[in-house]
Amino acid sequence: MSAEFWPAAAPGLVAGNRLQLLESGGEYFPALIAAIDAARHEVHLETYIFDDDVTGRRVAAALSGAARRGVAVRVLVDGFGARDFTAGLGATLAADGVEVMVYRPEAGRYAFRRHRLRRMHRKLAVVDGGTAFVGGINVVDDFDDGRELAPRFDYAVRIEGPLAARVHLAVRHVWRLVRWARLGRRPPPPAELPPPPPVAGTTSAALLIRDNLRHRRDIENAYLAAIQGARQRVVIANAYFLPGRTFRKALVAAARRGVRVDLLLQGRPDHLMLHFATLSLYHRLMAAGIRVFEYDKAYLHAKVAVVDGDWATVGSSNIDPFSLLLAREANVVVRGAEFAAQLLASLDAAMADAAREVRHKDHRHRSWLTRVASAAAYSVVRFLVGVTRYAGKQYRG
Repeated sequence: MSAEFWPAAAPGLVAGNRLQLLESGGEYFPALIAAIDAARHEVHLETYIFDDDVTGRRVAAALSGAARRGVAVRVLVDGFGARDFTAGLGATLAADGVEVMVYRPEAGRYAFRRHRLRRMHRKLAVVDGGTAFVGGINVVDDFDDGRELAPRFDYAVRIEGPLAARVHLAVRHVWRLVRWARLGRRPPPPAELPPPPPVAGTTSAALLIRDNLRHRRDIENAYLAAIQGARQRVVIANAYFLPGRTFRKALVAAARRGVRVDLLLQGRPDHLMLHFATLSLYHRLMAAGIRVFEYDKAYLHAKVAVVDGDWATVGSSNIDPFSLLLAREANVVVRGAEFAAQLLASLDAAMADAAREVRHKDHRHRSWLTRVASAAAYSVVRFLVGVTRYAGKQYRG
């Protein structure tokens, strides 16, 4: 992969970090809870979903325990993804001294607002300003109903080192904005930041966020720069994959210049409209030589990628208009062969053992009903994005 793209692809690259890749809740939640249990001063947690299930209650118990021993604990949930939180676990946490706030609370389950799709979709945690977690894993059981054959497939990263300070600044900033909006007046100045975390390893990485102000395209531009610079291989695993025209053209161009492009997508869809909309793209992608795999061992919720064994990203951002144009998202972009190799090995194993490749000839013979459903779903998604007035030219074709 060409090195020239890197500064534009990941502004704010920070050296000296130790990163630990965490696969699914079985690795993520024990690491998160251990960090909370060891907290001495402050815990920040942001999540789109915080369910009142076995996992949610375990995380809540750790947060309550930290608050009771004098740690400042702040929890921010999304008003749509965690709309029942404040009446349940949120109330328990507040009673134990945890500060709980909601990003854009729902006005009503069926009330329409043009900005309703602008959600806080990030999954971030920071403990004592020195240990951070970034990924795509919500606070929810991996096994939705106890009948799944395997846990939900997803990733997070545990960060120690200078990059943790960047994550800390990001969560404090949004916390302050939400508090300002809730109180209707400027909140007091934030507490003094802790000393910068010391060098903890040798990995260079950046935190990329997506918002509706200065960072509208940071995550998408990082993907595009990496794909456009690819020389050998691009592997993307994404739960909700509905890229715009610019992104699709970058993937097709990479495949046509000889880059191996593999997409690992949902085989067990949990949102049928998005799944059928994605099916409408299969033909043109596979016609360019892009291989498509559908993960059907369990639900795939991952939002990760590896390019040329040296560039990797893990985070909350799907490659669809809702993540790339509307929601608050956060991804870590990593430059380093060791981390990229670990993530790639996990993705290759998933494609070999838990997914099936969609063959072009089979896809061409889909039923007429599937074809109609795909076209209709794609049109509905374009309409929904259009009514928000945030659709760029890349989502008009």
